[in-house]
Order: sequence, then structure tokens, then C-alpha cells
Amino acid sequence: MFKRPQSLLLLSSALSHSARISPSSSSSSSQWFSILRAAVAAADLQLGKRVHALIVTSGDGPDQFLTNNLIAMYSKCGSLLSARRLFDKMPGRDLVTWNSILAAYAHAAGSDVENVQEGLSLFRRLRESVVFTSRLTLAPVLKMCLISGHLWVSEAVHGYAVKIGLEWNELVSGALVNIYSKFGRIKAARVLFDGMMERDVVLWNTMLKAYVETGLEEEGLSFFSAFHRSGLHPDDVSVRSVLNWIDKVDSYECKRHMEQVQAYATKLFLYDTKSECSDIYSWNKTLSEYVKAGENWAAIDCFRNMVRSKVEIDTVTLVVILSTVAGVNDLELGKQIHGLALKSRFDSVVSVANSLINMYSRARSAYSSRKVFNRMKEVDLISLNSMISCCAQSGLGEEAVNLFIGLLHDGLRPDQFTIASILRACSSLEEGLSASKQIHVHAIKSGIVADSFVSTALIDVYSRSGNMEDAEVVLGNELEFNLASWNAMMFGYIMCNDSHKALELMRIMHEGGHSTDAISLTTAAKAASSLVALGPGPGKQIHAHAIKTGFVSDLCVNSGILEMYIKCGDMGSAHTVFNDIPAPDGVAWTTMISGCVENGDEGRSLSIYHRMRQSGVDPDEYTLATLVKASSCLTALAPGKQIHADVIKLDFSSDPFVATSLVDMYAKCGNIEDAYHLFRKMDVRNVALWNAMLVGLAQHGNAKEALSLFRVMKTKNIEPDRVTFIGVLSACSHSGLVSEAFEYFSKMQKDYGVEPEMEHYFCLVDALGRAGLFQEAEKLIASMPFEASASMYRALLCACRVMLVESKGKPKLENG
Repeated sequence: MFKRPQSLLLLSSALSHSARISPSSSSSSSQWFSILRAAVAAADLQLGKRVHALIVTSGDGPDQFLTNNLIAMYSKCGSLLSARRLFDKMPGRDLVTWNSILAAYAHAAGSDVENVQEGLSLFRRLRESVVFTSRLTLAPVLKMCLISGHLWVSEAVHGYAVKIGLEWNELVSGALVNIYSKFGRIKAARVLFDGMMERDVVLWNTMLKAYVETGLEEEGLSFFSAFHRSGLHPDDVSVRSVLNWIDKVDSYECKRHMEQVQAYATKLFLYDTKSECSDIYSWNKTLSEYVKAGENWAAIDCFRNMVRSKVEIDTVTLVVILSTVAGVNDLELGKQIHGLALKSRFDSVVSVANSLINMYSRARSAYSSRKVFNRMKEVDLISLNSMISCCAQSGLGEEAVNLFIGLLHDGLRPDQFTIASILRACSSLEEGLSASKQIHVHAIKSGIVADSFVSTALIDVYSRSGNMEDAEVVLGNELEFNLASWNAMMFGYIMCNDSHKALELMRIMHEGGHSTDAISLTTAAKAASSLVALGPGPGKQIHAHAIKTGFVSDLCVNSGILEMYIKCGDMGSAHTVFNDIPAPDGVAWTTMISGCVENGDEGRSLSIYHRMRQSGVDPDEYTLATLVKASSCLTALAPGKQIHADVIKLDFSSDPFVATSLVDMYAKCGNIEDAYHLFRKMDVRNVALWNAMLVGLAQHGNAKEALSLFRVMKTKNIEPDRVTFIGVLSACSHSGLVSEAFEYFSKMQKDYGVEPEMEHYFCLVDALGRAGLFQEAEKLIASMPFEASASMYRALLCACRVMLVESKGKPKLENG
């Protein structure tokens, strides 16, 4: 039986007792606080959000103590936006509240300069209020001052600290020493340092490093001696700072000091003149600890310090740092480390080469992965698994299968990761189902078919090929519940247009007490959106479940629910969901924009786009094409031109989809000249682009040009479709070319296999009506394989009136 994490046990306890605990009681606050601490310790944002939701839904809102801790939790779990939203909603704020939000901005300052500016702005607001500040207020503010890069900001806060009597507080003065040191103001830093009553090793090292980096040789060595005499012992950082610096200075005095420092370090076991092994071991250990803690960028900084310190890296170093780079998906950094591996000749070591393949695979660089693999003199199962997975992810199914066959020929035994990867590759092949069944048999013989990776991959490959019966058998044979398999099964039902079964699976999971995740809810929302006939009812249940389980803040879940409401035509709920998304990404913005267009609210789609641009999110080609379509529907040329300007600015002018939409928009707005100018600039064989131009010409009375364009299409071997012939027949109708219209109508079926639809018959009836051939028009209507539309009768009536034959028009009007 699996042990549940402590944070989940605490949450379960809270869930079971929440009904019995008064939210305002001290015992309740204490219990929520213990869970929030667990969320912070595990950096588990989802747990924190669920606790917040439970606090809100368990009765009254959180008290000041809990709210302050919620702000701190959001900050430490990396959700500054949630912390700020909670802060803004607080009716009354005490100093702890202000300190918490300032600490949140200081914590997030490294990722965004705007966070620094906003954090300092909050500090100005705090000073204007009646709340008194403390050392815990100034600590995060001083951190933001340093990151801002502006010395005057730090000096202003220093002055404020003097004014309120906190200049010599250990926390404040220590931070100021660090700031002045970093800005090269060594004298100011030293004055503060000398005036401090208590100084720890970290502060001595900060000051020492400042001397080292500014090249003040005599002062630095004198300071190191004072450090030694202070009663505190210089540590490894102190010694390395001095040794690295002295080694660069070529003078007898410095060399003599270097020997003294080395002797001191050896005495304290901080320096081993005989062995570098312990040195690289400690560096590797530090690297590994950073990676295990999930602090990838700290690990990268540590590696950079290793290189600067001229520490001889080994294979362990490279394996650890390459896994770190794969985690942050930094291809350029990965290439630099690959260069170091080549230089040190460790690239031929199997473990290092495997790590390189994995790094390039994560970065979607199949070519580089293959290049590393081909250079390997020796490969193992991990090498082949990594390469097969890389090919599968890159859509190179045949190459993955060839690697798998080679693996079997070499006598290697595939494991669950091999099977899962090769099954994923098979799903992209035409004969993938047959190959997948053979691999399924192999997995049964090997005894690994019950593995969760393998069963999930089997369900996925069978679902993608429409073979749901086999997928159901695999799911039914699973020995225990596997959420990934159930999610894959739900998605398979949706792909096979059986969304009812997908929702039934979701219901079974819920009633069986099985936990779901963001993928489950997103898939269920997609299933609900496929069942438009049922309305938003099933989707609303999924939405409620997402709120209850705390997944409503997940961007993927929100986007799925948003799309569901849009497809069900419930735009009110869609706008509510969208406005509750803290930071919509490009997909969410585009979904909302296209939803407005699909539901006939084109004007609102343009205003949402304006908000999208203000938020700093750039549109993609699909967003822009949708907005151009909105302008077309509104026949609004001015907004269309503004979007065209954005298309040019964002370099999407050459995209066929966007260009087609622009041509169509200019044509529908009556600006045929600009439409034709755009069309001629596009050297594209896409029939949609040609259709847009042809139909535009036909609808605006340029019949001759439209028919000429159709002839050019044929010379370029562009196959016309149903829309093309609507344009051609419309052009014939407007030009009075009745016989030509019937000729094209005949060729449409015989030569191009396009079956006539209502729109094609409409064009013929219109052509006959314009020519005064009303009896022929009536005969054509009677011969149609489907019932005539009201618009067709109205067109005929209009033609009758033009020809002053109202007696034939009135009966048709009554029939229509």
C-alpha cells in the first residue's frame, strides 16, 4: 500500500472535520495554519489553493491571521498574482499583512522588473498610511532596492531607516552593507559594517568579496586578517574568495599571503593540497542537492561557479547538470555544456551521452539527439529508450520502429519505458495498429503489460485508431485504478465521437471515490462541449466539481470549461469563467475571441482583443485570422485595417490562413482593389485564398475578372471546390451568362465531382430570373433534389418585379 504524503493526510483530516469546526474559532485557525505550513514546506500550490477554497466554503471568510498566512503561502509557492488579489480584497490590513505582500514581491522580483517597481510602489503606499514599519518591512524592500539596480532608491530607504531608528538593526544594516558592496560603494559599506554591534560570518564574507571584486588588494588582505582575529573563523567561501583573487595577482607579497591563507585553510581542513577529489565531490553533492530540491537555476549558478573556479568537472557533474538543463528546457545552455563535454572528452561516456540525448530530446531537437546517438561507440537500453522516445515525440515513427527492431536483434530486453515509447510512435503510422498489436503480445509475454505506463500507452494507441473494444479490454484487465489510463480512455471515447461514455467514466471515478486531476476535468469538459444538444447542464456539473476540488484555478481546466460554455452557446457563463482567469494565456484569449465570433458577437471580440493587447499577450495567426473574420462579418473596414497593421507588425503577412482572411475581409467590405493587391502578393496554391478573391469579385459586380481568375486557376492546376463554383455561377448570374452558367454547373459535377448544393441552384435560379426566363426558373426549382428555400423565391420575385411581371411573383411569395 502506498503512503500518502503528510500534506495530503492533513488536508484529508481538515476535510473530514471542516463541518464540525467553527471557522472563526482559534482551533480552526490553528488547523488551517498547520496545513498551510505543510503546503509551503512542500511548495505545493495546489494544496494551498484547496485549503484556501475550504476556508472560504467552510463558513465565514478567513480571519486576519489566516489571510496573512495565505498571502505568505501564495508568495512562497510562486503565485504572486493570487497573493496580490487576496491583499487587495482585505478590508483591514495590519503591519503583518503589508510585510507579507512586500515579501511576496521581493520573492518574485528576480523574475520580473515590474514586480520590483510594483513592490516599491506598495512600500510608498505603506509609508503614507498610519501603519508603523519594522525591520521585517525593510528587509524585503531593501532586497528590491538591490534588484532595481538604482543606488538612489537604496539611499532613500537608508535615509528612512535612519529616520525611524532602524539603521543599526542587524537585519537592516546587514542588507545595506550588501547593497553598497554590490554597487561598489565600499567606503559606505565599511562605515556601516564597522558601526554594527554584531557581525556574522556571512556579513564578513560579503565585505571581503567586495574588496576582492574591486581589486583593493591591501585592504582585502588586511580585512581577512581582521576577520581571523575577530574570533569568528573564515569558512570555505572566505578562503576561496581570497585564493581565487590572489592567484590572479602576480606579486611576491600576494604570493606570500596566498601561502599563509592556504596554510590556514589546510589547518581548518578547508583546503586539501594533495587531492582534488574531495573538492569535486563536494561540488557534485551541492549540485545534486539543488536538483533534488527542484532549484534548477540555483544548480545552474552553482555549475557556473564551478567553471569559474576552474574545478575539474567529471562525468557525474555533466550528468547532473544536463538533467537540470533538460528540466528548464534551455537549448543554448545545453549546447554550451555539450561543448564542455567534448572538450573534456567525456562525451563518449555512455551516461553522459544518454544525458545529452535526453536534453536534446526535451528541447525538441531530434537532429542533435540523433547526432549524439550515432557517435556513441557503445549504447545501452537507456540510450535506445531515450532515442525511441525522442523519435516518437518528434513524429518520426518509422525511425523509432527501426530502432526498436535493432534493439531486439541486439538481444536487449525492452522494459516498460521502451514499450510505452514505441507504442506512442506506432500511433502516428498508417500501419500502426497492426504493429501495436504485435507489441501488445510482446508485452504480455514479457510480463510487463500490467505496468501503468504500458497499459496507458496501449489504451492511447487503440483509441487513436478507433479500436475502442481493445482499449476497453486493456482497461478492464488493470489490477488497480490508474488515473492516467482512465484519462486516456476518456479522451479515446471523445475521439471516437462517444462523449457520453467519456462522461460515464468520469461519473464512475467520482462515485468510486477516485481522485481526478486537471487532465480528467479538462477532458470531461471537452466531452461536455461535444454534447451541445444537452446544453450546458453536464458542463456546469464539471465546472462545480472543478471548483470543489480546487482545480478551477488551473489554466488548462479553465480553458476547457470556457470552450465548453462557448460551444453550448452560454456566453454569459463563458465571460464569467474568462474574467476569473488570473492571467489568461494566448489560448484562452483566442478561445474567447473566436467564441464571440461563433456566437454572433463580433463587436465584443474586437474589444476583447484590445484587452488582450493591453495585457501584453501577443496573438498568433489563428487569433488574427479570427479577428479579421469578425471585421468581415461586421463589414467594418477600419478595425480590419488596424488588425492588418498588427499582422504586418507581428510578421504574419505570409501566413496563408491570415492572408485568406484579409483578402476575404477587404472584398466583403467592398475594397476590391486592396483585396486584389494582397492576393497578387501571395504566391500560394491554397484554394481557399483563390476562392476568397473569386467570390469577392463576383459579389461586387466584377464578373469578367472573376471568370478570368477561374481560368487562371485551371492553368495553375488548382483544384476548384464547392465554394469556387458558387463564385463562378454568381459571376455568370451577374453578367447575364445563362448558358455559361449551366455549362459550368454541368462541368462541376462531371469534371470535378462536386455535387450541387442549394447555393449552386440558387445562383442558377438567379441567373434565369435576371434574364427573364421565369418558366425555366420554375422548372429548375421543381427539378431540384431538395425543397427550395425562401431566399430562392425572394430572388425570383425580385427579378419578376424588375421585369414588371408581378403576377408571377405573387404566387411564389405566398408559397415562400
